[in-house]
Amino acid sequence: MKTILIYYSKHHGNTRKLAEAIAAAEDVTLLDASSSAEADLLGYDQIGFASGIYYAKFHDSVLRFAENNLPFHKDVFLVYTCGNHRKSYATAIRRIAEAKQARLLGVFHTPGYDTFGPFRLIGGIAKGRPNEADCAAAVQFYRGLASGPKAVE
Repeated sequence: MKTILIYYSKHHGNTRKLAEAIAAAEDVTLLDASSSAEADLLGYDQIGFASGIYYAKFHDSVLRFAENNLPFHKDVFLVYTCGNHRKSYATAIRRIAEAKQARLLGVFHTPGYDTFGPFRLIGGIAKGRPNEADCAAAVQFYRGLASGPKAVE
């Protein structure tokens, strides 16, 4: 199965850690959304989008990339990191996938070190995350996609 994971990871490299763990364990192509605004995704069976959370949504570069490049009727999965991972932040990217009539296979999220705004004053939250266990869980999530769609948030 040919898979690509389009990601954006800037401040602490949280999302990049997960993307690289998945790519190292499985045959997954990585594409940094900040370095490429366009790509032909027709040849991929599964397309993942990964991001840290910025103002309660995936980074704009990932959203634009999905809007402009996601072909219709593809299998899609989502991965994100954020300081407060107990809330769903996938609404905007899910709307794009739905508009492209994509099948959402699953959503994985985990805490990520966050020093945005007032969190900087206290040294950040979710320090040390994602950790090795989080990366292993992301790999397991990806491997589980082969068995079909998961219940998604």
